[in-house]
Amino acid sequence: MSEQPQPPAGEPAPERVRQRAHELNPEELAVGSDDPQAQAAAVLADSDARTERPEETKRASHQTPD
Repeated sequence: MSEQPQPPAGEPAPERVRQRAHELNPEELAVGSDDPQAQAAAVLADSDARTERPEETKRASHQTPD
């Protein structure tokens, strides 16, 4: 069994990106995407940052309540 190489720090795993790119939400589907892979990577990276560093990212997020 061979191990998958780890992505660089701050980047989501390629399999997560592929899965997210194929599971766009209704709003994303409605407007379309020129590059679903890049969009998925950006969404996952932002989500991971907010999960891993909530106090640092709290003020920057419009989705985080005060």
